[in-house]
Amino acid sequence: MSAHRAKGGHGGAPGRGRRGRRIALWTTAGTVSLALLAGGLLYYRLNGNLSTFGEDGISKDRPAAASADAQGRIPVNLLLIGSDSRDGANKDLGGGEDGGARSDTAILLHVYADHKHAVGVSIPRDSLVEIPPCLLPNKTWTKDQPNGMFNTAFSVGNTEQGNPACTQNTVEKLTGLRIDHTMVVNFQGFADMTKAVGGVDVCLPKAVYEGDLNPNLGHRGKQLFQQGHQTISGQAALDYVRIRHGLGDGSDIGRTKRQQAFLSSLIKQVKTQGMDPTTLLPLADAATRSLTVDEGLGSAAKLIDFAMSLKDVDLHDIKFLTVPWRYQGERVALVHPDVDQLWAALRSDRTLDGQDASASPAADPGPAASTGAPATAPKPDGTGIKVAVYNGTETPGLTTRAAQALEDAGFTVTGRANAAARTHRGTLVEYGPGEKDRAEKVAALFPGAVLQADGRTAGIALTLGADYANGGGTTAAPPVPTGPLPTSVSQARSADEDACSDLTYG
Repeated sequence: MSAHRAKGGHGGAPGRGRRGRRIALWTTAGTVSLALLAGGLLYYRLNGNLSTFGEDGISKDRPAAASADAQGRIPVNLLLIGSDSRDGANKDLGGGEDGGARSDTAILLHVYADHKHAVGVSIPRDSLVEIPPCLLPNKTWTKDQPNGMFNTAFSVGNTEQGNPACTQNTVEKLTGLRIDHTMVVNFQGFADMTKAVGGVDVCLPKAVYEGDLNPNLGHRGKQLFQQGHQTISGQAALDYVRIRHGLGDGSDIGRTKRQQAFLSSLIKQVKTQGMDPTTLLPLADAATRSLTVDEGLGSAAKLIDFAMSLKDVDLHDIKFLTVPWRYQGERVALVHPDVDQLWAALRSDRTLDGQDASASPAADPGPAASTGAPATAPKPDGTGIKVAVYNGTETPGLTTRAAQALEDAGFTVTGRANAAARTHRGTLVEYGPGEKDRAEKVAALFPGAVLQADGRTAGIALTLGADYANGGGTTAAPPVPTGPLPTSVSQARSADEDACSDLTYG
């Protein structure tokens, strides 16, 4: 009897085992398939959420792309624009009654080649800068504005979507840095993102009331925020970053400081939850519903890949600062040479304490790198090439100096004159149909000059910019900065600082 039971038990177990394994296998396969389907549907939804802007509005007169370092790593420049568009749900969140889109926030994020350091530079909305030609909705280009207010670039064309390409052109003109990606976040997207991470820790130096957010209210109103630490999300988070009056001198500079503190806390919150697709997808889902990006970031996968590329940046090595500035009447002027040294440091991928983030720790920079001296190159042969020379600055004598250099190299100078616009920052070589090869020889004589096709006229025109004037007759880049930058630059906020530190100005 016991033997029979043993035999029966022995004979039945394999069948049940196989059936169990088949059930488990199909269950696992079904679960994986459902997970993949759900993930695919989520990515499909995120892609459907995203809006992109075209490349047709990006200037042809652009800085060169950053080069890879010896290890193949490339720094990345991301332009983050906060839009207060009055369109749709944004109006209910405080957008106001007027149409069109405006930009009260612009941060240039430079991610160093080592992807272990990053710097976010705020550009005040009232800064007086050169706004280069920008594309209008009717496909015509505006004229150069040599002394425009920075945030007006986003409003060029007066559309509800804004003009991120114009702001990108302006930042590239200002900094000499090529912007790799541009991202526009509006009110709704910002509020949804703060909810997706479960709120953000912020701080205020004093209690804030409705009248501080809206000075036209006429009375103090109810209290919106208490003094000190608090966790906020949604509308409250939006109100926090928009507060301007009632704190410090009520300026946009103080508001910029609080925005930097808020972003530091947001980054800290995201990194605490974990930098992986599982935690980033809900954030991306919230963000993409109100996000406009360049075509290079135009998919959920690309956005998450970019976010994942920042996972190894320590909070202490994420810095925020406001571009060196001073008041000029009711506007903001940028302080030179401090701002020039800041842009030069970022272009050469140097951190604010003077370290080279592109270099291998054991690399010997060599004498040329240590002195910042540019490598010499043989002069081009300009025999048979005709060039018209124009002075694009107010500095006298530039055409004489450039013409002499051209003639010494065998070029024929057909004329010298002042350019129609005398506000060119960079030297430009324009050429007509079939002239590119010869124009490249002209540009080779003026290192750093930008080549630009001009199908309207024949021949080659050299327009000298401020880089040529400031370089003593050369467009070569200034020496790479070494050592710490001025205190107006180096005293930046780290993302790991307490949320209550350095919150206002005045």
